[in-house]
Amino acid sequence: MLDPIVRMNQLVDELIRHNRLYHAEDRAEISDHEYDALYRELQALESAHPAEVRSDSPTQRVGFVPVAQLRPFVHQVPMLSLANGYHKSAPDWGGPWEDIIEFERGKSERPGGIRRVLGDAAPEVIAYVVEPKLDGLAMELVYEDGGFVSGGTRGDGSVGEDVSHNLLTIANLPRRLVGAPRGRITVRGEVLFDLAGFERMNNQREARGERRFENPRNSAAGTMRQLDPNQARGRPLRFFAHSAGLHPEPPPSQWLALTQFRDWGFEVSPLCARCLGLDEVIATVRAIEAARADLPYEIDGAVLKVDDTALQEALGFVTRSPRWAMAFKYQPAQVRTELAGVLFSVGRTGQVTPVAQLHPVRVGGVTVRNASLHNEHQMQRVLGLRHGDTVVIQRAGDVIPEVVAAVDGPHRLAQPLFVYPERCPGCGHDLVRTLADEERPEMVQIRCPNSFGCPAQVEGALRHFSSRLAMDIEGLGEKLVSQLVAAGLARRPSALYALGAVRPALVELERLGETSAQKLLDAIDASKDRPLDRCLLALGVPMVGESTAKELARHFRSIDAILQADVVALDEVPNVALTTASAIHGFFADPGNRDEVLALQAAGVRFVPPAAVASGGLSGRTFVLTGTLPNLGRDTMKALLERAGAKIAGSVSKKTDYVVAGAEAGSKLDKARELGVPVLDEAATLALLEGA
Repeated sequence: MLDPIVRMNQLVDELIRHNRLYHAEDRAEISDHEYDALYRELQALESAHPAEVRSDSPTQRVGFVPVAQLRPFVHQVPMLSLANGYHKSAPDWGGPWEDIIEFERGKSERPGGIRRVLGDAAPEVIAYVVEPKLDGLAMELVYEDGGFVSGGTRGDGSVGEDVSHNLLTIANLPRRLVGAPRGRITVRGEVLFDLAGFERMNNQREARGERRFENPRNSAAGTMRQLDPNQARGRPLRFFAHSAGLHPEPPPSQWLALTQFRDWGFEVSPLCARCLGLDEVIATVRAIEAARADLPYEIDGAVLKVDDTALQEALGFVTRSPRWAMAFKYQPAQVRTELAGVLFSVGRTGQVTPVAQLHPVRVGGVTVRNASLHNEHQMQRVLGLRHGDTVVIQRAGDVIPEVVAAVDGPHRLAQPLFVYPERCPGCGHDLVRTLADEERPEMVQIRCPNSFGCPAQVEGALRHFSSRLAMDIEGLGEKLVSQLVAAGLARRPSALYALGAVRPALVELERLGETSAQKLLDAIDASKDRPLDRCLLALGVPMVGESTAKELARHFRSIDAILQADVVALDEVPNVALTTASAIHGFFADPGNRDEVLALQAAGVRFVPPAAVASGGLSGRTFVLTGTLPNLGRDTMKALLERAGAKIAGSVSKKTDYVVAGAEAGSKLDKARELGVPVLDEAATLALLEGA
């Protein structure tokens, strides 16, 4: 059985990765429901092992960091995320609406439980506002004396990205508020695509020979992060207001806030409703779901908010969510279509994954042509897919749609099953099978071992190597990587650093030219000074995410030491389990991988070790961060403390030297006071850092 601490670390790394994909790269791989299941599993483990909670755990933060190319946008009032509830398919004590009932009555300590928290102060009938959960990009707009000043994404809840230049291209966003009071006002809402306009735009792109956008939410997020506002201008984006941030004259209820937004000139969903008690809430939630398929924009649930602002303040917040609001997620929409075939896709690690090719069908406002099948077990044993099948597909959240069932019909079983190829569809090499889970012998991983000879793997490895969180080579995108591989100019990461020697061939590539080629070469040269942990991440070492790469870099301090380390030495690294240590050792024991590291060193990649902690710093001191810091945000403060040599822990104990507490600090602050641990605010911590 897997050690719970090992599982905790696996979950943290996995959730951090999914956060990055969703918030920073706009290419989610799992549904909201799957993410929340992993998140709840992590919460349960952390509750059972509080001393082992990592400071970088997603339970200790909101969202993800801004992309580097845009200016930071500071939220004066933090933009927190909402706790999720779900329509239950199996009957339980509350039936399909169990999570809504628990939100008010509260059987547990999770966010919600309004009557449990308020006690005798709870009114006999609680008024709520129910709103459609718009499936777009969360945004905050800033107005001064009624005029638009700036706007930014949610980011990590404290600091987002300033996208004012793109917001000004949205037709329904008011540049000046009608009748608004003087002073600073911030209005929050969602930017999303009009579905008819999105389909029209995709048809135009296809007619021009350009790639169709996958789905409206990701495309809206990508559009808003463009540096050139001409990319956003003309795209069918809309802004819907749904909540207030700063307000010189805050309204006494959420319903009056929505009314005020309409009066000022904002678009507010007409499906919003004020409800008295749970019966009206559930009826409205059902009515919004019934209208879902006919809406001109995407929603994936309903949002419940306590209407009375005074009650909201009394209820307060938990770690990352307000107690007075909840997002209730609907079950994914399902449709039927014909299965045209199965395509086998090769990833950067060589894993071969089946993808269903479908006759195009609209699901949740999006035309779907492909759907995930996950693996051989899912394709053959669970679904039993056969040639000519009619299948049921669903699109949950922002992920690629998935096939959930095959439809039985006459003579269906007479048709042949789809089977995996014996050779790699990318290079023709024999595929190998390995056991993916010792406790589930049916779970087999099928991969191509031809790492440096398979074009699909080569392209995937180069894209990963040059990505923003790895070597961050600006200008080396997906299309250019494909061109480099097709032209034979780069098949390994180390070959990128030799492109200057083949500059004439580089210049001949489509859409490159002299100027762009030089910019690319300069960006490649600049990447030689990346930190050791980023280089480890770029190499694609199995089971090594961002946090594990940092632990390896801190522990060994050089790539040569890591190359020489055996499994025992690797297992001594904090937060590195034995299975991870074995995977890392196996990767660097491979002659091809070792040769590639040596080739990168010979090309000038320096694998820069972590900066040594100066004498008199915070080396050996343990800090715990809790609450919302007013200016820096916890991630920035954590980075500053770590740079000064401090260790960041996830829970307070007698070994804790300081607790850094911000607004809405919870049980960790209480624990610090109980144990007599010194408590610092943001200003005092910065003063301590300056002295260190």
